Amino acid sequence: MNYVRQTPTSRRMAWPLQMGGLLMLLLPSLFPSLFSPLSRSYPSVFSEWNAPRPMHSHLLNRALQQQTSKAQEAELWSPLPNQGWEACADKQDTQSLGRKSQGYIQVFLDGGLNQQRMGICDAVAVAKILNATLVIPYLEVNPVWQDSSSFADIFDVDHFVSVLSGDISIVKELPSDYSWSTREYYATGIRATRIKTAPVHASASWYLENVLPVMQSYGIVAIAPFSHRLAFDNQPSDIQHLRCKVNFHALVFVPHVGTLGDALVSHLRSPPSLDNASSATHFHNRENDRAGAGKYVVLHLRFDKDMAAHSACDFGGGKAEKLALAKYRQVLWQGRVLNSQFTDEELRGQGRCPLTPEEIGLLLSALGFNNSTRLYLASHKVYGGEARISALRQLFPFMEDKKSLASSHELSEVEGKASLLAAVDYYVSMQSDIFISASPGNMHNALLGHRAYKNLKTIRPNMTLLGKLFLNKTIEWSEFQQAVQQGHKNRQGQMRIRKEKQSIYTYPAPDCMCKA
Repeated sequence: MNYVRQTPTSRRMAWPLQMGGLLMLLLPSLFPSLFSPLSRSYPSVFSEWNAPRPMHSHLLNRALQQQTSKAQEAELWSPLPNQGWEACADKQDTQSLGRKSQGYIQVFLDGGLNQQRMGICDAVAVAKILNATLVIPYLEVNPVWQDSSSFADIFDVDHFVSVLSGDISIVKELPSDYSWSTREYYATGIRATRIKTAPVHASASWYLENVLPVMQSYGIVAIAPFSHRLAFDNQPSDIQHLRCKVNFHALVFVPHVGTLGDALVSHLRSPPSLDNASSATHFHNRENDRAGAGKYVVLHLRFDKDMAAHSACDFGGGKAEKLALAKYRQVLWQGRVLNSQFTDEELRGQGRCPLTPEEIGLLLSALGFNNSTRLYLASHKVYGGEARISALRQLFPFMEDKKSLASSHELSEVEGKASLLAAVDYYVSMQSDIFISASPGNMHNALLGHRAYKNLKTIRPNMTLLGKLFLNKTIEWSEFQQAVQQGHKNRQGQMRIRKEKQSIYTYPAPDCMCKA
């Protein structure tokens, strides 16, 4: 047997290696979040310890120096003109309640607040198609945010039932004969009364052929899952009208959401505190002379870790961030993210990269918003935290959110409940002078439609244009600003008529609106 004699030098070299190996063994115990990419409640330590540098510092420096003319500011804040359409879903006739109900229908809705909202609208429509009595929809526990809020926790049930009383029959809970029909009952086995094969965007005839017979046989039917389960096209006009009546009139948040929302809006419409004014280089001292005085913009900053990882784009955090997001992406989606097959340049050129806080700030600045703009941040957790938002806050020092505007007492009824927090943001967004979302998604789509229904200004970022502009590292501010303004002239709330397969909740004209 051969032995290798260790010299003092080799022993000194081995010691750090041994200690390093011991540290690697202890890391999972010391920092469990570091090795739990499925845990969304903890950021990845490797990717978020270091603050990312601005990706577009040459544009950011110029944006911080720009001034907006009074004429430009007045045009920016002016409300939309009458576009020849008016909201009338609550005035259009639907077939009134007639024949005796054929049975009870239950639906189990997953997803976040806005996906559930659209599911509720479709559930009412399906109940109408089947001449069924609708049980107040059951909201599944959200697997991401672990929110167990019920329909009654979020929406005013009495208002919902009252507004729709002439259209369908609704009950808050099942009679005792059917009390066995619960979520737990359907979770423990195959049940004859459960429909789990409803296709996405099914036709009315599919429900009449496949769901009605079950309901007639048992007196009750449960559909789970129920998300995007009714087609947007080839529906009777009264069904389309009813869907919009639910969305725009019957679904009202519980009173304490409105109370908190009104308090936030009141703060946003009041003159801002001058505590932050020193950070605004060209702050307008005469607040009342500004076209934007008493007005505010809501920015839905949709930039969470899941979105950043799924996009497979580069967000300026260097090699460590790329590796951390790649690992996170692999664990969550097991190689099913097609975007990862493309380079960052290809993805940005196709408009497939979500805008970072820095980039949405540059877009707003180029459109003419200045550093005295009241900006309300509607968002859940931002990937990268405050470090990622710093460039946006430099541009808009009067940026607020729920926690900066409301007291802990005011937030007590919604704190820790993702659906209610999103409901507050939705409420504040509907009261705003302008709404803009950093990237398309369910909240963007829901508010785009709701604000179109009320003819309110909503800016839709031109993702393809912006992707190409941000790829140009030598572009001057004047050229960037001109391209942004030109590319968004017709993306600020102009009415768009719904096309085939598009959502009626995102494009309410012509199905749910009337010619003025």
